[in-house]
Amino acid sequence: MKKILYFTLALVLACSCSDLLDRPTLTKVVDNGYWRNEADFRLFANGFYPSYFEGYGVGWDQAYAPVRGGTGFSDDFVSEGKQSAFTNKVPSSSGSSSESRSCSSEWYGPSWGFGRVRKANIFIDRVTTYGKENLTEEEYAHWLSVAYFFKAYEYYDLVNVFGAVPYFETTVRDDDPDTMYKDRDDRQFVMDKVYDMCRYILDNMRTDDGENTLNRYVAAGFISRMMLNEGTWQYYHAQQYEDFCDDEHAKKYLEMAVEAGDLVIQSKKYKFESDYKSLFASTDLKGNPEVLMYRHYDAGLSITHCIGSYTGGSESQTGVNLEFIKAFNCNDGKPMKLSSVADPDDPTALTMANLSLTRDPRFFDSFYHRVSKHSSSMIYCNKFAAREALDYYFETNQKHPDWNGMFNVNDAPIMRLGEVVLNWIEAKAVLAEMGHGTVSQDDIDASINAIRNRPLNADATKYGVKKTAPLYLNAIPDDPDRDGDVSALMWEIRRERRMELFHEGNRIKDLRRWYKLDYMDYDTNPDKYLGPWVNFAVEEPTFMKDKINVLKVQDADGNIFTYRGNNPEEMEGFYCVRNAVNRETFFDRSYMRPIGQQQIDDYKMRGYTLTQTVNW
Repeated sequence: MKKILYFTLALVLACSCSDLLDRPTLTKVVDNGYWRNEADFRLFANGFYPSYFEGYGVGWDQAYAPVRGGTGFSDDFVSEGKQSAFTNKVPSSSGSSSESRSCSSEWYGPSWGFGRVRKANIFIDRVTTYGKENLTEEEYAHWLSVAYFFKAYEYYDLVNVFGAVPYFETTVRDDDPDTMYKDRDDRQFVMDKVYDMCRYILDNMRTDDGENTLNRYVAAGFISRMMLNEGTWQYYHAQQYEDFCDDEHAKKYLEMAVEAGDLVIQSKKYKFESDYKSLFASTDLKGNPEVLMYRHYDAGLSITHCIGSYTGGSESQTGVNLEFIKAFNCNDGKPMKLSSVADPDDPTALTMANLSLTRDPRFFDSFYHRVSKHSSSMIYCNKFAAREALDYYFETNQKHPDWNGMFNVNDAPIMRLGEVVLNWIEAKAVLAEMGHGTVSQDDIDASINAIRNRPLNADATKYGVKKTAPLYLNAIPDDPDRDGDVSALMWEIRRERRMELFHEGNRIKDLRRWYKLDYMDYDTNPDKYLGPWVNFAVEEPTFMKDKINVLKVQDADGNIFTYRGNNPEEMEGFYCVRNAVNRETFFDRSYMRPIGQQQIDDYKMRGYTLTQTVNW
């Protein structure tokens, strides 16, 4: 009897265990039980958002965030000691198999790795496999557009860093090493694939898929960025890289950049009705008319960041240099040397207080109006925190409780109209230089002048800040500092871009695509080693006390004075950044990143060849 009972119990347990093990997992995507409807596709798409729409990061994570992330490597900044170096030898490794996006500040882009391409390809494969049965035609086109967007964005980033990269059309099988270890594809081949995906997106993605989600207008903003970058790379690097740069491809990509910009501008959905400061320091960007997409932070959900705190007054920063602040437009719409409000012959006018009053309002909204010992150049960036944070700190010498640690909740703009119109007007201007179309005053009014006509915030108005005068094509300033190979109009477009997108990760990419990495050689302009005009005896007398034989200033004639402890009256002049010297020599090959030796060896040990980056 017992044997029968045991046998029956064993049989029941065996069947029960089998049934249990056959149940679908609740924590992983299983193809035969997933991809049933739009909600499933949306859930998978949402997994891409934290990687590609980083904003200010989360907690102490700062990979692509301003101030603490990768945005500080450009000619805008000056650090104490030797300036950050370019890569000058092939690294041991430059790869990653992770789906997370690391950020190299030198490139403001990802490592060599295709885990995120694989994830996007899985999404594409599942849409095309299951979407045709489980989605309507409209739903299918939208979600395929979303999948294409993340693949296109990833390849744009990889190409921007490494140049030619392997292009994987579909998900690579583990038993297909010939595809898994394929060599690089031609740069133009890869970017043509990106172009084709962007073409599909512009034609098929929904114009509205809910609050603060990817839609056709948001995608168009990113497409204007991607296509401008590659179009100008093809145009300005045609002589340097004749084998994979030409005007035909430049025209193709730039025309799509214009089309994408047109889509956003002509929709009339977005307008310049927000003051500049609110774009970066507001606790809720919902409804902001200039913002296409943003990342929302909420302390109640434990989604906070630290970036506001790092511009809250007491945290150390790498500051901007004198060359950068001289490049800022004056509020009469002219560069410093031509302005009627700047007094270019009076160096004492380059104090932080006067700069805040006479320059474009974005200066006041980006930097505090007095010098700060917490910046390498004495110029303190407060673009990403409310002005009250700095006011509070300088009044109490303590951090504002709302701008402290990793508990900041100001929202981060992900894509905004300011960038879109600057991408658009630059693409139109380059096409005009190539003989394709023209730039009209209406174009300038819809872009640069629309930006300049933003509302001023209450703090700026109280301080006496004025809007910047419009730019007119029949009176374009001819800046004496303009590069000879850049037209007066293009020079002003680039200036506008430098002011508008400061500390947002664009500048180093702009220098690379314009073929202007020579700006990173600081010995070509001594202003890159200096800060603003400071009278230390008046502005920062306590700062001098422990800086004997360290603190230095440079007067209007270029003479350098060192603080000896008994000469405070001599401590008036341009602040000399402590021990600042030029970075190591860099070369033309620095425009693209080399592949690590480990990645090349990994191919070789399996019988395959991975070609090194051009000129490396």
